[in-house]
Amino acid sequence: MMGKAIDELAHFAAGTPWETIPEALREHAKLVLLDTVGVILAGSVQAEVADVRTRLTATGGRGATVYAPGWPTTDPRTAALLNGLAGRSIELCEGHRYVSCQGAVQVLPTALASAEWLERSGRETLAALIFGYEVAARLGAALTARPIAHQNGQAPLLGSVAAGARLRKMTGEQMSLALRIGAILVLTPGYTNAVAGATALNVAGGMSGFAGVLAPELALAGVVAQPNAIEEAFGQLVGDGFRPEALTEELGQRWEIARNYFRLRACCNPIYTALDALEDILADLRPHPTSIERIEVATYRFAANMRDPDPVNYFAAKYSLPHAAAALVLRGNAGYHAFTEEVVRDPAIAAFRRRVSVREDPDLSAHVPRLKPARVTVTFTDGRQVTRLRESARGDYQDPYAEGEVRSKFRELAGLVL
Repeated sequence: MMGKAIDELAHFAAGTPWETIPEALREHAKLVLLDTVGVILAGSVQAEVADVRTRLTATGGRGATVYAPGWPTTDPRTAALLNGLAGRSIELCEGHRYVSCQGAVQVLPTALASAEWLERSGRETLAALIFGYEVAARLGAALTARPIAHQNGQAPLLGSVAAGARLRKMTGEQMSLALRIGAILVLTPGYTNAVAGATALNVAGGMSGFAGVLAPELALAGVVAQPNAIEEAFGQLVGDGFRPEALTEELGQRWEIARNYFRLRACCNPIYTALDALEDILADLRPHPTSIERIEVATYRFAANMRDPDPVNYFAAKYSLPHAAAALVLRGNAGYHAFTEEVVRDPAIAAFRRRVSVREDPDLSAHVPRLKPARVTVTFTDGRQVTRLRESARGDYQDPYAEGEVRSKFRELAGLVL
């Protein structure tokens, strides 16, 4: 029957009581929420984000808070868009370990805006994040994405719709309709934007929040959607296939927000494994940067594409392994402050980026997605070579950062505004 798996997922997300969510999962979701709010606050001070906020709030309404300096208010849809745009802009949001899905940064803006407008409790807001994330990740698993497609505004957009529908206290049937209406709003961003430094990519993430508030209202207003809207959109229009069985595998037993990763470096997650390997070498040997002749990285196919030694701006630098490696060597970290326009133009950083080469190793690519490996070799000016192999990056549920590290990240990022 067309849409049966969608309906089952919608009924689960709409009707599962808070009490059935395991306590450990609730606590983990709180950490995800905290981390994401910090990322949104830090992203709000990016120049283009601040300018968009000024322009949109000038004509907006009231009802929800924008998480930014001065705490402006506007209508819930615009607030969700602005908070989502901010969160996506600094490449420090969390994501799913096995699915291309940055769920929290696209779902939480809808949850915050809708909960404030509808006067829902903190418990209801957290539940909306958990179930919205569940829908986002499961739809992402069902979708066969096209090679250069970015997940912004695709499966996570429908996760945002689920969060908005839950806070609207919609039935499973109503949520199913809202999700199918949301399929009309799915976007078409590409990874090529990132390498080109095109920050328009982040608008797609913000639009997830906008759609998350909008689609439930369209459903309640009586807008009609076709039964196979999601299957058609993901299987034929923005994707190359759709496996509905992925929507309900271990539903209610395996919680997707628990299978996430956190980020401490302000760059794209696929290059984290190589940076972990490089960091291991630097920690062991503590070399002076002038003693490093070159750094050679072999990694899996997707990560190997992020090898531009001359990123055009701060955003492109977040997708440049040479830049992240140069920052790690010369500045000691690849956090938020390593990816500003000033650092991108730093002559010493620019020169060191030329010492870093990146290539694909097909043997390493063969292990994806179970592992996301990288091998890093540092050659020193005295002829020594040191190599480290890492199978996957730190930060996910299998090798997590300590809670204190995530909280410290929040304090650093939130401190830019609070």
